Amino acid sequence: MQENNKTRAVVLLSGGLDSTTALAWASLKQDWDCYTIAFDYGQRHRIELEASAQVAQVFKSKRHQVIAVDLQAIGGSALTSDIDVPKDMQDAAGIPATYVPARNLIFLSLAAAFAETVGANKLVIGANIVDYSGYPDCRPDFLTAFTRAADLGTKVGVQAGGFEVVAPLIKLSKAEIIQLGLSLGVDYAMTRSCYDPDAAGQPCGHCDSCHFRLQGFAEIKQQDPLLSS
Repeated sequence: MQENNKTRAVVLLSGGLDSTTALAWASLKQDWDCYTIAFDYGQRHRIELEASAQVAQVFKSKRHQVIAVDLQAIGGSALTSDIDVPKDMQDAAGIPATYVPARNLIFLSLAAAFAETVGANKLVIGANIVDYSGYPDCRPDFLTAFTRAADLGTKVGVQAGGFEVVAPLIKLSKAEIIQLGLSLGVDYAMTRSCYDPDAAGQPCGHCDSCHFRLQGFAEIKQQDPLLSS
Protein backbone atom coordinates (compact mmCIF):
# COMPACT_ATOMS: atom_id res chain seq x y z
CA MET A 1 0.00 0.00 0.00
CA GLN A 2 1.30 3.45 -0.84
CA GLU A 3 2.30 5.30 2.34
CA ASN A 4 1.85 8.81 0.98
CA ASN A 5 0.56 10.70 -2.01
CA LYS A 6 3.97 11.47 -3.47
CA THR A 7 4.64 10.70 -7.10
CA ARG A 8 6.59 7.51 -7.61
CA ALA A 9 9.26 7.22 -10.27
CA VAL A 10 11.59 4.50 -11.50
CA VAL A 11 14.98 5.97 -12.39
CA LEU A 12 17.34 4.15 -14.73
CA LEU A 13 20.61 4.44 -12.83
CA SER A 14 23.83 3.31 -14.48
CA GLY A 15 26.00 5.08 -11.93
CA GLY A 16 27.26 7.50 -14.56
CA LEU A 17 27.21 11.28 -14.58
CA ASP A 18 23.94 11.69 -16.48
CA SER A 19 21.85 9.10 -14.68
CA THR A 20 23.06 10.32 -11.29
CA THR A 21 22.07 13.87 -12.18
CA ALA A 22 18.68 12.64 -13.37
CA LEU A 23 18.14 10.85 -10.06
CA ALA A 24 19.12 13.95 -8.08
CA TRP A 25 16.70 16.01 -10.18
CA ALA A 26 13.83 13.57 -9.64
CA SER A 27 14.49 13.06 -5.95
CA LEU A 28 15.42 16.56 -4.82
CA LYS A 29 13.99 18.99 -7.35
CA GLN A 30 10.74 17.12 -8.06
CA ASP A 31 10.44 15.52 -4.60
CA TRP A 32 9.40 12.18 -6.08
CA ASP A 33 9.76 8.84 -4.32
CA CYS A 34 12.44 7.23 -6.47
CA TYR A 35 13.04 3.56 -7.13
CA THR A 36 16.26 2.89 -8.99
CA ILE A 37 17.11 0.18 -11.47
CA ALA A 38 20.51 -0.85 -12.81
CA PHE A 39 21.47 -3.54 -15.31
CA ASP A 40 24.19 -6.14 -15.18
CA TYR A 41 24.30 -6.76 -18.91
CA GLY A 42 27.80 -8.09 -19.35
CA GLN A 43 29.34 -4.65 -19.80
CA ARG A 44 33.10 -4.36 -19.62
CA HIS A 45 32.79 -1.29 -17.38
CA ARG A 46 31.19 -3.21 -14.51
CA ILE A 47 32.54 -0.66 -12.03
CA GLU A 48 29.41 1.33 -12.83
CA LEU A 49 27.29 -1.21 -10.93
CA GLU A 50 29.15 -0.42 -7.71
CA ALA A 51 28.70 3.28 -8.42
CA SER A 52 24.97 2.91 -9.01
CA ALA A 53 24.51 1.16 -5.67
CA GLN A 54 26.37 3.94 -3.86
CA VAL A 55 24.46 6.68 -5.67
CA ALA A 56 21.14 4.99 -4.91
CA GLN A 57 22.01 4.90 -1.23
CA VAL A 58 23.10 8.54 -1.13
CA PHE A 59 19.87 9.72 -2.75
CA LYS A 60 17.77 7.41 -0.58
CA SER A 61 16.29 5.24 -3.28
CA LYS A 62 13.23 3.45 -1.93
CA ARG A 63 14.55 0.28 -3.55
CA HIS A 64 17.57 -0.34 -5.75
CA GLN A 65 17.00 -3.20 -8.16
CA VAL A 66 19.77 -4.78 -10.22
CA ILE A 67 18.59 -6.91 -13.13
CA ALA A 68 20.83 -9.29 -15.04
CA VAL A 69 20.40 -9.20 -18.82
CA ASP A 70 22.90 -11.17 -20.91
CA LEU A 71 23.59 -8.80 -23.77
CA GLN A 72 26.97 -10.46 -24.28
CA ALA A 73 25.01 -13.26 -25.91
CA ILE A 74 23.96 -10.79 -28.60
CA GLY A 75 27.25 -8.91 -28.82
CA GLY A 76 27.71 -6.35 -31.56
CA SER A 77 29.10 -3.69 -29.22
CA ALA A 78 32.49 -2.72 -27.86
CA LEU A 79 30.88 -2.70 -24.42
CA THR A 80 29.73 -6.33 -24.54
CA SER A 81 32.25 -8.09 -26.82
CA ASP A 82 35.91 -8.12 -27.79
CA ILE A 83 35.55 -5.12 -30.11
CA ASP A 84 37.99 -2.36 -29.17
CA VAL A 85 36.50 0.72 -27.52
CA PRO A 86 37.07 3.67 -29.89
CA LYS A 87 39.41 6.29 -28.50
CA ASP A 88 39.93 9.99 -29.22
CA MET A 89 36.64 10.36 -31.15
CA GLN A 90 37.49 7.69 -33.73
CA ASP A 91 33.80 7.06 -34.51
CA ALA A 92 32.71 10.71 -34.50
CA ALA A 93 31.17 10.48 -37.99
CA GLY A 94 28.62 7.76 -37.26
CA ILE A 95 27.02 5.54 -34.64
CA PRO A 96 30.03 4.32 -32.64
CA ALA A 97 31.06 0.78 -31.76
CA THR A 98 29.98 1.48 -28.16
CA TYR A 99 26.33 1.45 -29.25
CA VAL A 100 24.66 -1.56 -27.60
CA PRO A 101 21.90 -2.94 -29.85
CA ALA A 102 18.47 -1.87 -28.56
CA ARG A 103 19.84 -1.20 -25.06
CA ASN A 104 17.44 1.56 -24.03
CA LEU A 105 14.52 -0.27 -25.62
CA ILE A 106 15.32 -3.30 -23.46
CA PHE A 107 16.12 -1.32 -20.33
CA LEU A 108 13.04 0.90 -20.52
CA SER A 109 10.85 -2.18 -21.01
CA LEU A 110 12.26 -3.77 -17.87
CA ALA A 111 11.96 -0.45 -16.03
CA ALA A 112 8.28 -0.30 -17.00
CA ALA A 113 7.76 -3.81 -15.65
CA PHE A 114 9.50 -2.84 -12.40
CA ALA A 115 7.41 0.33 -12.22
CA GLU A 116 4.21 -1.70 -12.39
CA THR A 117 5.26 -3.69 -9.32
CA VAL A 118 6.08 -0.61 -7.21
CA GLY A 119 3.17 1.58 -8.27
CA ALA A 120 5.18 4.09 -10.30
CA ASN A 121 4.00 5.76 -13.47
CA LYS A 122 7.10 7.81 -14.31
CA LEU A 123 10.24 6.42 -15.91
CA VAL A 124 13.23 8.75 -15.58
CA ILE A 125 16.15 8.37 -17.96
CA GLY A 126 19.30 10.46 -18.36
CA ALA A 127 19.15 10.45 -22.17
CA ASN A 128 20.73 13.43 -23.89
CA ILE A 129 20.97 14.63 -27.50
CA VAL A 130 23.43 17.51 -27.18
CA ASP A 131 26.75 16.05 -25.99
CA TYR A 132 26.29 12.40 -26.89
CA SER A 133 27.69 9.77 -29.23
CA GLY A 134 24.86 9.53 -31.74
CA TYR A 135 22.94 6.67 -30.18
CA PRO A 136 19.50 6.33 -31.85
CA ASP A 137 17.85 5.23 -28.59
CA CYS A 138 18.57 8.57 -26.91
CA ARG A 139 16.37 10.63 -29.23
CA PRO A 140 13.06 12.24 -28.18
CA ASP A 141 11.22 10.49 -31.02
CA PHE A 142 12.26 7.12 -29.63
CA LEU A 143 11.17 8.03 -26.10
CA THR A 144 7.78 9.20 -27.38
CA ALA A 145 7.30 6.01 -29.38
CA PHE A 146 8.32 3.85 -26.44
CA THR A 147 5.81 5.60 -24.19
CA ARG A 148 3.04 4.80 -26.66
CA ALA A 149 4.07 1.15 -26.87
CA ALA A 150 4.29 0.82 -23.08
CA ASP A 151 0.84 2.33 -22.67
CA LEU A 152 -0.59 -0.17 -25.12
CA GLY A 153 1.11 -3.19 -23.59
CA THR A 154 0.89 -2.77 -19.82
CA LYS A 155 -1.68 -2.79 -17.05
CA VAL A 156 -0.62 0.73 -16.09
CA GLY A 157 -1.34 1.85 -19.64
CA VAL A 158 -4.72 0.18 -19.81
CA GLN A 159 -6.04 0.83 -16.29
CA ALA A 160 -3.97 3.51 -14.58
CA GLY A 161 -3.49 6.38 -17.00
CA GLY A 162 -0.26 5.26 -18.61
CA PHE A 163 3.43 5.98 -18.22
CA GLU A 164 5.39 9.18 -18.62
CA VAL A 165 8.97 8.83 -19.79
CA VAL A 166 10.85 11.79 -18.31
CA ALA A 167 14.20 12.84 -19.76
CA PRO A 168 15.15 15.99 -17.81
CA LEU A 169 18.60 16.27 -19.41
CA ILE A 170 17.57 15.68 -23.01
CA LYS A 171 18.46 19.16 -24.30
CA LEU A 172 21.22 20.10 -21.87
CA SER A 173 24.92 20.24 -22.70
CA LYS A 174 27.27 18.20 -20.55
CA ALA A 175 28.38 21.40 -18.83
CA GLU A 176 24.76 22.30 -18.05
CA ILE A 177 24.13 18.81 -16.72
CA ILE A 178 27.12 19.08 -14.39
CA GLN A 179 26.01 22.52 -13.22
CA LEU A 180 22.53 21.17 -12.49
CA GLY A 181 23.99 18.29 -10.51
CA LEU A 182 26.32 20.52 -8.53
CA SER A 183 23.42 22.80 -7.65
CA LEU A 184 21.68 19.72 -6.22
CA GLY A 185 24.72 18.62 -4.26
CA VAL A 186 25.86 15.76 -6.47
CA ASP A 187 29.34 14.49 -5.66
CA TYR A 188 30.58 13.39 -9.07
CA ALA A 189 33.50 11.56 -7.47
CA MET A 190 31.13 8.66 -6.83
CA THR A 191 30.04 8.39 -10.47
CA ARG A 192 31.69 6.31 -13.20
CA SER A 193 31.38 7.15 -16.89
CA CYS A 194 34.36 5.56 -18.67
CA TYR A 195 33.69 2.82 -21.22
CA ASP A 196 37.14 1.28 -20.81
CA PRO A 197 38.39 1.78 -17.23
CA ASP A 198 41.49 0.11 -15.86
CA ALA A 199 41.44 -2.73 -13.35
CA ALA A 200 41.11 -0.23 -10.49
CA GLY A 201 38.12 1.46 -12.14
CA GLN A 202 39.99 4.59 -13.15
CA PRO A 203 38.88 6.31 -16.39
CA CYS A 204 40.90 5.93 -19.57
CA GLY A 205 40.45 9.60 -20.49
CA HIS A 206 40.14 8.85 -24.20
CA CYS A 207 36.81 7.14 -24.93
CA ASP A 208 33.75 9.15 -26.04
CA SER A 209 32.24 9.09 -22.57
CA CYS A 210 35.44 10.41 -20.99
CA HIS A 211 35.75 13.04 -23.73
CA PHE A 212 32.30 14.52 -23.14
CA ARG A 213 32.68 14.35 -19.37
CA LEU A 214 36.07 16.10 -19.40
CA GLN A 215 34.79 18.69 -21.86
CA GLY A 216 31.82 19.43 -19.61
CA PHE A 217 33.96 20.03 -16.55
CA ALA A 218 36.41 22.13 -18.56
CA GLU A 219 33.60 24.38 -19.82
CA ILE A 220 32.63 25.29 -16.27
CA LYS A 221 36.30 25.63 -15.32
CA GLN A 222 36.30 22.77 -12.87
CA GLN A 223 38.32 19.58 -12.68
CA ASP A 224 36.68 16.18 -12.83
CA PRO A 225 36.99 14.88 -9.24
CA LEU A 226 37.94 11.46 -10.58
CA LEU A 227 41.12 13.05 -11.96
CA SER A 228 41.92 15.35 -9.08
CA SER A 229 44.20 13.02 -7.20
